[in-house]
Amino acid sequence: MGRISTGSPSDASDATIKRKGRSVFRYTGWDLIPALLVYVHLGLILAFFLAWPALSWPERIAGACLYGLAIGWNLDSVSHNFIHNPFFRSPFLNRITEFALTFELGTPQTMYRFVHMRHHAGNSDRPGPDGETVDPISIYRYGVEGKAEPMLSYVFLQFWRDDGPFEVARRIRAKRPDEARRALQEFWAMVALYVAMAAIHWQFVLLLAPFYYLGQCFSMLIAYHEHLGADPKAPPAMGVSTYAPLYNLIFLNNGYHAEHHHQPKWHWSRMEALRRQSLAAQAEAGTRIIRHAHMFGFLEASSAEVPTARRPSSARF
Repeated sequence: MGRISTGSPSDASDATIKRKGRSVFRYTGWDLIPALLVYVHLGLILAFFLAWPALSWPERIAGACLYGLAIGWNLDSVSHNFIHNPFFRSPFLNRITEFALTFELGTPQTMYRFVHMRHHAGNSDRPGPDGETVDPISIYRYGVEGKAEPMLSYVFLQFWRDDGPFEVARRIRAKRPDEARRALQEFWAMVALYVAMAAIHWQFVLLLAPFYYLGQCFSMLIAYHEHLGADPKAPPAMGVSTYAPLYNLIFLNNGYHAEHHHQPKWHWSRMEALRRQSLAAQAEAGTRIIRHAHMFGFLEASSAEVPTARRPSSARF
């Protein structure tokens, strides 16, 4: 998938063209892949739940580890692509998919979309005169003097800094009441599902809880190296890219992150074409490219050269 391109650079310039005809997919048949992955992920969680009584504790812990890894993977591949380019032409199918993503990620998809679009509004910006960032998950938000926050504190503390679901819903409601209602529908449906699971196998839900947190941390690790050393004010360099083939295969071209922040509506299957179009602009802007997958960005020698500092401990971490 790192090399998938459904068009040449010249004919791929409009990545938001919708498919004509009667196809079930809104943009391209390639979306059959992430669409299937949504329901495979959900099916595996349900299978884990149903198999729970027959599993040994080592098997249960192994399953919980996979559960956590799948959260980070999905947030940065399938769910992320669904935010920018919903898979289906049918609003009903897209709505069902929002609920499926909510159930398997433990995060209401509509709330994730809201936070993620604020991330794109700021592009991991540095704090302004008021000391705040536009991007709520910016790696500079808790840094000092324009420096990024150190990796470990960002990865393990960011989850606890996020706004709660009711605060996110309140922010959405200020401009889009219908969207806020949809977000809360997802939230309460998710709560109902996990309460029902806990009523049947409470140990299942209790074991998943810490691995849910670690899955969110895994996503934050990826996010950190998607922006460490990027320039939030230079469009071609607002993200850090990696062209590691296996990573891009598994994460649906998430490695093309500088390209994605420059043109966020481009479809995941066309990122190689966008890369070819962007080479000159990226070279001029000094876009940072790393060899390793984003979750292994700390292995890059150049990562240690990016200055970091964390603001003193406070009530807001």
